[in-house]
Amino acid sequence: MIRMQPDQFNLMPHTDMEFPDSETIRVWKTGSLEPDINTYAGVVGSSFHNGTIEVDVCGRLRSDAPDYARGFIGIVFRAADDGREFESFYIRPTNGKECKDPVRKKHGCQYFSFPGYTFSYFRDFGITDYENCVNTIAINQWSHIKAVIRDDCGSFYVDGIKVLTVHELKHGSKARGNVGLYVDIGTDGFFRNLCISYDD
Repeated sequence: MIRMQPDQFNLMPHTDMEFPDSETIRVWKTGSLEPDINTYAGVVGSSFHNGTIEVDVCGRLRSDAPDYARGFIGIVFRAADDGREFESFYIRPTNGKECKDPVRKKHGCQYFSFPGYTFSYFRDFGITDYENCVNTIAINQWSHIKAVIRDDCGSFYVDGIKVLTVHELKHGSKARGNVGLYVDIGTDGFFRNLCISYDD
């Protein structure tokens, strides 16, 4: 279990954090409306290749959130120290169990790879392999994310249910780097119980 203390985390640009209590870190995006960038709090020296990442997350909408905000919250893995590249998996809580729009409902979770393979890239080219519905999530509600990473394959679980499998992770089977706590536009992101298990 990672201690939720300031010296355990390295902030990327346009990212801020605070610690509401000894078990929780709050992360939010500042000063940019560009989506799918390196807005996360990285775990110092985590050097992750293969293994399992688990964390409890709660996405809330900020008072200044634009109408397209979805409570984006998730994890980063195999990230360069300076955030210039990473893999990510996140959920969109407003597209979960309370969502009535069938199109949005299909976009409950997302894998993307920075910098080349962002959500916008996949959407522009009609690539739907990296999204799926997640029926358990909701805004202002705690959910559990689990990622099992093995070489170039990632299996992603939310609340104990496998929601997405990605073959051929975009940075390749040998990529290694830090784990991080990710948020995007308009999200107040709360994280607890971060646990990283290393297989190598």
